[in-house]
Amino acid sequence: VTGLLVSIFQAVTSIQELTLTFIPKILAVFFSLIVFFPWLLELMLEFTSNILINFPDYIQ
Repeated sequence: VTGLLVSIFQAVTSIQELTLTFIPKILAVFFSLIVFFPWLLELMLEFTSNILINFPDYIQ
């Protein structure tokens, strides 16, 4: 989505600068990480705790 919006902006303004495509994409990635980090952390902690709790069952 971010790439499409930047491409449309570049086509309309005839600006072909590489930093115009790079910076919005980096910002979108960081924003996504900030928004989804709590959910990802909970998912990883639950997965790790399940592996450690059920470890004896896995080695049999």
